[in-house]
Amino acid sequence: MRIPKMILFDYGETLIHEEPFDGVKGTAALLKHATQNKYHLSAARIQEEASKLNHELGRWDVNGEHKLGFEIPHYAFSAYLYESLGIRFDLPPSRLEEIFWDNASPAVPMPGISDLLADLREKNIRTGVISNISYSHDSLYRRIRRLLPEHDFEFIIASSEYVFRKPNVRIFRLALEKASLSADEVWFAGDRYGADIVGARNAGLTPVWYTREKTDSPGVIRIGDWADLRILLGTLES
Repeated sequence: MRIPKMILFDYGETLIHEEPFDGVKGTAALLKHATQNKYHLSAARIQEEASKLNHELGRWDVNGEHKLGFEIPHYAFSAYLYESLGIRFDLPPSRLEEIFWDNASPAVPMPGISDLLADLREKNIRTGVISNISYSHDSLYRRIRRLLPEHDFEFIIASSEYVFRKPNVRIFRLALEKASLSADEVWFAGDRYGADIVGARNAGLTPVWYTREKTDSPGVIRIGDWADLRILLGTLES
């Protein structure tokens, strides 16, 4: 095993920890900027309608896992939701998206990730992000920059901008094209086995599974702490 030229990261619960999603809190924050609420709807009532739309779209299974192989952008979903309910705002969609996300899912960096990223900068190992996420690239970029201000990822891929979601190999191949690297030169680190590890392996990348599970998987680097990856990288030759 040789040191990679680049490590790509998942976003949620890999780089950044998010609190459990609370759509009512996010919507309540948005309603403070409403210039029209035609039917005087509460945040809870609006979220009931959002749940109905998600059910109609077949977006989530009973365990809250995403069922679709493609992404529905948040801006499109919310535009229909609010306009269909007679609600208007005094801010542009990009700002509304950030207000909703910040209040629905407050976030902090994962333990040890800043130290790992510092090591990667020192070793001149390139970095990027591939995220299954409905929020826009710009919102994702600004959130990552705010939470990890010392690190500059070479690129950030949000599935909201490119249709395909992990584990579809197309989104990994897109990253390889952006990096101008072959799959055997790149590692992908993520916490979800199906989306991140299976997807990366199918695309030919070396998967790094960030998990507390003890089950080994052939061809997969399993780590329980970012310090484990720092130690491993220190033993490899370039």
